[in-house]
Amino acid sequence: MAAEETFRITLRLPDGSTRVIQVAPDEPILVAAYREGLDELPSTCLQGWCLTCAGRVEGAGEWEQSLSRRYFPQDHEAGFILPCTARPRSDLIIRTHQREAMVENRIRQRLPAPRGKW
Repeated sequence: MAAEETFRITLRLPDGSTRVIQVAPDEPILVAAYREGLDELPSTCLQGWCLTCAGRVEGAGEWEQSLSRRYFPQDHEAGFILPCTARPRSDLIIRTHQREAMVENRIRQRLPAPRGKW
């Protein structure tokens, strides 16, 4: 039996460190990160609604976000990703902890954005 395809996901954390995890194409990135013991990543709803887990993809890469309850084409165009529901389609480099930046981007684009702290 052939080994299942996985993608290399590099997570850049606020303290300047990086973690690399392997994620299957049918697995949400956040689930894989938690499985690998990376529990300092923020999350709340796990449905792609609250933006707590928001990250930003650096450089090229593809991901699929159809499991999200609220994710817009403009989010993708700006490079924002919701790891709780995002499934990789290529290797990715993700800067984590980008909730505030994603909320600000949505406000600028006149898209719905959660207010307050989760």
